[in-house]
Amino acid sequence: MNKLTWLLKWVLKAAIFFTLFAFALNNQQEITVNFFFGTVWKTSLVIVVLAVFACGLMVGILGMVPRWWQHRRVAMKAKKINPTV
Repeated sequence: MNKLTWLLKWVLKAAIFFTLFAFALNNQQEITVNFFFGTVWKTSLVIVVLAVFACGLMVGILGMVPRWWQHRRVAMKAKKINPTV
């Protein structure tokens, strides 16, 4: 059973990889991204999509950091009160 789940995980990872690889191959057109003050960036569509995805990840992680710190402080206080936990 353990080997079956390991195999299924790798098949799922391979399927995701090949799907993303096919997406990258199908979106190689050059696009122009216009920023403020006449700044222009010409690159492939895949690079823009990956950059926007990475920026979204960073914003999401930064949005979660204060909550993580709060939970960590609460856990540390609980550990001081009851050290057996």
